[in-house]
Amino acid sequence: MSDEPADDQAPEEATAATAPEAEAVAQAVAVADDPDTHRFECRSCGFVYDPGEGIRKLGVEAGTPFSAMDPLSFRCPVCRSSIKAFKDIGPRNKPSGFEENLGYGLGVNQLTPGQKNVLIFGGFALAFAFFLSLYSLR
Repeated sequence: MSDEPADDQAPEEATAATAPEAEAVAQAVAVADDPDTHRFECRSCGFVYDPGEGIRKLGVEAGTPFSAMDPLSFRCPVCRSSIKAFKDIGPRNKPSGFEENLGYGLGVNQLTPGQKNVLIFGGFALAFAFFLSLYSLR
């Protein structure tokens, strides 16, 4: 009989432990599904509009969604292309690449572009430090 209450307590504890995780995942999915948080890339020149940053050059404040831009007057600040030249590339923290390939590559494919940059340039810095350390050998 003492085993039965322990079995009853374990699922409750597991549910309580996963509830904050489930809320965090649901919030991340909600942000990913909200098109007002998505970044847009100009197909002509590669300029990326991030609503979290805005465009200081054009007076667009941070937090302005791309859908709020005037389609008649907005132009790419780099190449002057119209709003039709922009395509949705998703939220900032979305892993880059095709969805079906995210499970490959020892987990590296699930990294965001910023995390990949840190990994690549951190590796270069480490290799350069090792190279310089060869001068200390006699």
